[in-house]
Amino acid sequence: MMQHEPMVHIVDDDEAVRDALSLLMQAEDIPSQTYASAEEFLDQHAQFKLGCLLLDVRMPGMNGLELLDLLKQQDVSIPVIFISGHGDVSMAVKAMKAGASDFIEKPFDNEHLLNLVSICLVDSVSLNNSTQLRHELEAKVASLTKREREVMELLVDGKQNKVIAKELNISTRTVELHRSRVMEKLHAHSLSEIVRAALIVEENN
Repeated sequence: MMQHEPMVHIVDDDEAVRDALSLLMQAEDIPSQTYASAEEFLDQHAQFKLGCLLLDVRMPGMNGLELLDLLKQQDVSIPVIFISGHGDVSMAVKAMKAGASDFIEKPFDNEHLLNLVSICLVDSVSLNNSTQLRHELEAKVASLTKREREVMELLVDGKQNKVIAKELNISTRTVELHRSRVMEKLHAHSLSEIVRAALIVEENN
């Protein structure tokens, strides 16, 4: 099943909690899917592009924090709301510092949870769009030759064609040709678009 709209992914080893959250989402016409463990979620999450993650802090096997760390390593951009018991608040705060969107304590207030979910579902669309854009730009920059990359980097430094030519010991006309190819490969229509693309890629490397 491929996902075409934001979905709430509920990961909790407690079946009663999974069922309660699933019914709550269903009552609000919010698509959801449940998973009994972090490992089960990992087996299936690749097919989902949008949504948010309701994640239990403590679970047998891989815990919530470990799953969050792994998703970050895999460059998966999905808002995460941690579900914590009374004794897990310090761990939930640690999760916030690691990049989680929020956390709720059991027993949770349904209205508060739904408000958090609504915010995260909206955020997931922006995160997905920005991640997709970055991946596309990274692929375009990777397609540049070594010389084209050098020209791009000097352009981003604000140097004019004649200065670049002198630094690289090539003719100004050759710089212009390389610049033209850079713009073509990046699908850029102006110098500002080249700079923006280079900065987005650089920020994430």
